[in-house]
Amino acid sequence: MVLGIIQGLTEFLPISSSASLRIYPALFGWQDPGASFTAITQLGTVAAVLAFFWREIWSITRATLKSVFDRKARREADTRLGWMIALGTLPIIFIGLAFDDVIVSAFRNLWLICTVLAVFGVLLYVVDVRAKQSRVLVVPTWRQTLYLGFAQTLALIPGVSRSGITITAARSLGFSRESAARFSFLLSVPAVVLSGVYGFRDVSATGVTSWGPTLVATAAAFVSGYLAIGWLLKYLMTHDTKIFLIYRVGLAAIMFVLLGAGVIPAT
Repeated sequence: MVLGIIQGLTEFLPISSSASLRIYPALFGWQDPGASFTAITQLGTVAAVLAFFWREIWSITRATLKSVFDRKARREADTRLGWMIALGTLPIIFIGLAFDDVIVSAFRNLWLICTVLAVFGVLLYVVDVRAKQSRVLVVPTWRQTLYLGFAQTLALIPGVSRSGITITAARSLGFSRESAARFSFLLSVPAVVLSGVYGFRDVSATGVTSWGPTLVATAAAFVSGYLAIGWLLKYLMTHDTKIFLIYRVGLAAIMFVLLGAGVIPAT
């Protein structure tokens, strides 16, 4: 349940789910729950984003499919947004598949993860406080979409945070915090769904040794993920990202001390 809650919260808050699911088990002295556990519980976060944005997702999907046969439908905002989300997802698909072996091996070192966690936390805050708040992101241009899509690929490195880097990228373009977060979540839909489906290859290969706790964790991930989305959208309307900077740098500092003292192994 604890790991499920962590998965749900950190998938959408800009604090990195991949880093959190690597760090907290190490802090608690728990064994790695395994790839199959992660793949299944990620479906909870998939369900959370689909449930929270179901009206928008349904409208965008329907308009996009309609535009395949209806030229007039291609002028609608939902249609253009749907195609931009598809375009923005392509970079993470190709780069993720190309570097899959490196991602699941070399990038798992805690020294690297904690360094990345702190550095990109600082980047998130610096860009956020210096950016303008005047632009509302309705439908990004194809250039903006590719920029955001390639930024999202950096989240393949544990510690970066998918939501964190896409919010950072959108803020660097001058979009408001709420607009940046909303598009970040919409852009995450195909990426998180495909990641969850792709992760199921590990389930078929290794199996699941304990279905009961795994399903409990998946339900916990859904609830915490749903709440995290709603909270973050409201929070960013009136606050900057300082709280996430403090969390990321603080957690990294604690881990550096423990790693340096040999309390926790780096690999």
